[in-house]
Amino acid sequence: MKHDATPEVQKTEEEWRAELGPERYHILREAGTERPFSGPLLNVDEEGMYTCGACGAELFASDSKFESHCGWPSFTHPEQQKNVRLIDDNSLGMHRIEVRCKRCDSHLGHVFDDGPGPEGTRYCINSLSLGFKPKG
Repeated sequence: MKHDATPEVQKTEEEWRAELGPERYHILREAGTERPFSGPLLNVDEEGMYTCGACGAELFASDSKFESHCGWPSFTHPEQQKNVRLIDDNSLGMHRIEVRCKRCDSHLGHVFDDGPGPEGTRYCINSLSLGFKPKG
């Protein structure tokens, strides 16, 4: 998994910092992680689309969200795989697969192989890295 494409949305770090605010900037642009069970979208159960909190790209439909009890919103799959980029992450002394928005290269979370459904994936995504558009 390579990180080789130039993102469609490009801004300076100063622009991102001003637009996102400190908490969201830390997660989206510095690959931070919010505290478990603290995110505003964790318990949202409305129908709609979860979008990138930085650029608005559509990422996860509400029907792919499930309760994993891990403390972060979890999804079985992206709405369109073309909107996410998966990157090898060897930080913190372990190997994981990082999930990034393909459109703006913002950090979203990680994907694990312990989820329900046919693919067995659990996209564990920071609530602060998402927006939500209710259906209709």
